[in-house]
Amino acid sequence: MGVDYYKILGVDKNASDDDLKKAYRKLAMKWHPDKNPNNKKDAEAKFKQISEAYEVLSDPQKRAIFDQYGEEGLKGQVPPPDAGGPGGATFFSTGDGPTTFRFNPRNANDIFSEFFGFSSPFGGMGGGGGMRGGPRGFGSMFGDDIFSSFGEGRPMSTAPRKAAPIENTLPCSLEELYKGTTKKMKISREIADASGKTLPVEEILTIEIKPGWKKGTKITFPEKGNEQPNVIPADLVFIIDEKPHSTFTREGNDLVMTKKISLVEALTGCTINITTLDGRNLAITVSNVIHPDYEEVVPREGMPIPKDPSKKGNLRIKFNIKFPTRLTAEQKSGIKKLLG
Repeated sequence: MGVDYYKILGVDKNASDDDLKKAYRKLAMKWHPDKNPNNKKDAEAKFKQISEAYEVLSDPQKRAIFDQYGEEGLKGQVPPPDAGGPGGATFFSTGDGPTTFRFNPRNANDIFSEFFGFSSPFGGMGGGGGMRGGPRGFGSMFGDDIFSSFGEGRPMSTAPRKAAPIENTLPCSLEELYKGTTKKMKISREIADASGKTLPVEEILTIEIKPGWKKGTKITFPEKGNEQPNVIPADLVFIIDEKPHSTFTREGNDLVMTKKISLVEALTGCTINITTLDGRNLAITVSNVIHPDYEEVVPREGMPIPKDPSKKGNLRIKFNIKFPTRLTAEQKSGIKKLLG
């Protein structure tokens, strides 16, 4: 059986985020290797275990998989559900098959630095009692004298910076944006093991395109960039783009098309046959006189409205009227008699 992360942190399975933070803060300060110089090896192992437990339980997706499958599920012994989906899962394909995944715990010191904002409060940072006037908040969090109790040592380090987001365009057809679709994106990235060594991995990301999404919609996978020392990986961002369509253009939630007709059809009426984006055939009869600025509006045949896909915009039909270039004297006379 694998380890019990709840037991390691001393919390129950219904622990809230605040409960987890309090437990990690207390145990990480107690078992930090710099606070245990006479028992450093055991402290390092305990400190790493505490950090791994907090990393898993503070992430909703990792926690759900741990609750269902235990440590073995996180580390590839069983296939976790929905791995690689939106939301920043830390699972990746190992190449052994589409359902093989592995969880790589992050460096315990990196987790500590991100949580507290510095690498270690136990290095002295100048020694003596002078640190009572140090950075605001540290004394109130841990007690002022922790900065002077352990002698001189390493200077305080700043929290890791976050790498800039990596943006990629995701072209979609109007049909895909009308009906919704699922796209699988294969990415390559560098990840770091517990020792800080990086290795290349490939990952399949699943992107659920919802009906009615518009150009410019962003889908973010948190921290899916390369892992580097002292850098929080970049977010990977996909930006929806619309491919050109042979019949329709999109204006907001409306679909717009232009139909070429003759002057006779413009004056006497016509029927327009349309294949919709979901494959239906519409026959739209226009009985009005069609002038160059005329639009025929077909209600609820536009794009789905993202917040309520059961509702749709309109289909707007514009017209390109083909006028004759020449008329005979007889045709002109006949038109005058009919329209005069």
